[in-house]
Amino acid sequence: MPVIMPIYGTRPEAIKLAPIVAALKASSQLSCVVTVTGQHRAMLDQVNELFGIVPDYDLDIIQQRQTLTSIMTKTIAGLDRLFEQSTPDAVIVQGDTTTSTAAAIAAFYHGIPVIHVEAGLRSGNLFSPFPEEANRKITSQIASLHLAPTSSSRANLLAENVPGENIVVTGNTVIDALLNTVEQNVTFADPQLEELAVSGRKILLVTTHRRENQGEAMRGVGRAIARIAKAEPQLTIVLPVHKNPAVREAVLPAIEGLQNVIVTEPLAYGEFTRLLSISHIILTDSGGVQEEAPSLGKPVLVMRENTERPEAVDAGTVSLIGTDEDRIVSEVDNLLNDKASFNSMASAINPYGDGQAAPRSVAAIEKMFGLGERMTDFGLSPTTRS
Repeated sequence: MPVIMPIYGTRPEAIKLAPIVAALKASSQLSCVVTVTGQHRAMLDQVNELFGIVPDYDLDIIQQRQTLTSIMTKTIAGLDRLFEQSTPDAVIVQGDTTTSTAAAIAAFYHGIPVIHVEAGLRSGNLFSPFPEEANRKITSQIASLHLAPTSSSRANLLAENVPGENIVVTGNTVIDALLNTVEQNVTFADPQLEELAVSGRKILLVTTHRRENQGEAMRGVGRAIARIAKAEPQLTIVLPVHKNPAVREAVLPAIEGLQNVIVTEPLAYGEFTRLLSISHIILTDSGGVQEEAPSLGKPVLVMRENTERPEAVDAGTVSLIGTDEDRIVSEVDNLLNDKASFNSMASAINPYGDGQAAPRSVAAIEKMFGLGERMTDFGLSPTTRS
């Protein structure tokens, strides 16, 4: 029985691979062995606990103020030692983190096939998002099987001469995870959030962490949040602040002491999905939130100049607004006070998946080993598959 090893190290990877881990463990054709690098620690462990995943191997590479170089080198070295002891028949990596690219490289060095989940996303700018755009392009050069979330992602891979037979459009596994988790309606550990949830107040949910936004751009985000809070006292702004000290040092000074701003530690995934579901507007630079919030009918303002996830922009539920302080304030004000603008973005459009991405992924892996047939690609009817 082929042994498949999902390898991940961050919370977003864990969320998006959890449905695949569950589907692999339910397969009668494949064996699943989970390895985590620990690029994130507490946030990673929260997701594993939520989905009932107990890793078989844990490299535990995390350190204070870790650099991209240290993540890359420690992951490759740790996996090199692991593969000498336990060689899987294929590894699965997800998305565009440094963990995913390092794992792909380590597997390649050992002649182990790489399966890339969420393959084919492109912004067209090698340095934005940084280092994610380079990471995913590198991983695409190594991967044997490309599990693309959308037809646009498939088109990107075809344009880079990836053979079509090696690409499967699965939908995004984050929708599988989201739909499963939001139904649980978990209780907030923070009493302020539980009180807010039943208050009926409008909520602006803010998340920011991108490396390319750190520094003056992120300080501007903090000032923009403060201006919005002062101009809209009936609004509650919730900021689950990233653990990165550079993020905290940039954002928090401007909003200190504001009564209608709630700053929390990063929320467990179940709590975060509930917060998404009760929020009015989302202001973010996150990639994953761009996929999740439109699935819940939430307008999303993205503090980036470009995105590798254009589908929701095309659908009108996501708007790219950059990091200019004045622009952030005006865009939030427009959605809060112009009902037509809000309604045009709040349509519950789900361009990213139907909750069946994990079964499609595992079927494609079984096909890779000659053990079954693929399911129909996401977005195609059984009679129009290509």
